[in-house]
Amino acid sequence: MRYMIVVFLGACSYGVLSTIVKFAYNKGYIARDVIGAQIFFGCLFLWMLTFLFSRKKVAWKQWPPLMAVGVTTCLTSIFYYMSLQTIPASIAIVLLFQFTWIGLLLEALTLKKLPSKAKRQSLVILTIGTFLAGGVFEGQYVLYEVGVIYGLLSAVTFALFIYFSGRVEVTVPSITRSAIISTGTLVSLCIILPPSFLINGTLMEGLWVWGCLLGLFGLFIPTLFFSIGVPKIGSGLATILGAAELPTAVFMSSLILRELVGAMQWIGVLLILVAIIYPQWAEHQKEKKQQATL
Repeated sequence: MRYMIVVFLGACSYGVLSTIVKFAYNKGYIARDVIGAQIFFGCLFLWMLTFLFSRKKVAWKQWPPLMAVGVTTCLTSIFYYMSLQTIPASIAIVLLFQFTWIGLLLEALTLKKLPSKAKRQSLVILTIGTFLAGGVFEGQYVLYEVGVIYGLLSAVTFALFIYFSGRVEVTVPSITRSAIISTGTLVSLCIILPPSFLINGTLMEGLWVWGCLLGLFGLFIPTLFFSIGVPKIGSGLATILGAAELPTAVFMSSLILRELVGAMQWIGVLLILVAIIYPQWAEHQKEKKQQATL
């Protein structure tokens, strides 16, 4: 249960990002610099934690696969932000949340068996809740093919991040493992989007404040918590718990940004929370029934 809670909190941390990003945008910072500052400070924080608390050495041959996991995080951020350029945020978040069935599909292909009945039922509830919470049914939208493609690509890369978080070099201590993964994220970002904010003065003009907050909630906490929890609970359940991101984003938008959240969106949030809790509840009921027959 404690590993489930850790993964749940890591997903909630992702949900805080949208509120912080909106504050950063209101200050005049552009997406490229915001993403760069987030990954730069998140990587810095994880390495500081590693130097303070991790003493175990990691073989150099273990670095490449872990850094490759970090590439999936980088691509998720880039694809998601690019999708937002041509389609509404509510549609983009729904496309991103297709990572739920993609993650369960990856687990099913790996284990060569279907997800449990409880997980399949949870996925149905989760899908309905995601569409409602995203406000998809509350407006008329013109969708651009390129935006939809980027949104779906962000779902694929996020599902891959969760999947590989539970399988790649799991013997490496979680703190060090997270730092190496974040290094892969930073290196891949520097190749795709060179960090001009480090030399153009934007960082010292105030971007560092938002970079620290985004680095904490967008890379430090989720990467560390997923590294700790996913190997223990499996990628399938972790994928379902990862859906906690959307309810958190809705709550933060309502409480902090004072954005109007409709009744249908709150119903969607409730359904997502039910979908997250349901698999564990169903497993608990199954165990009680088996014990009663003994």
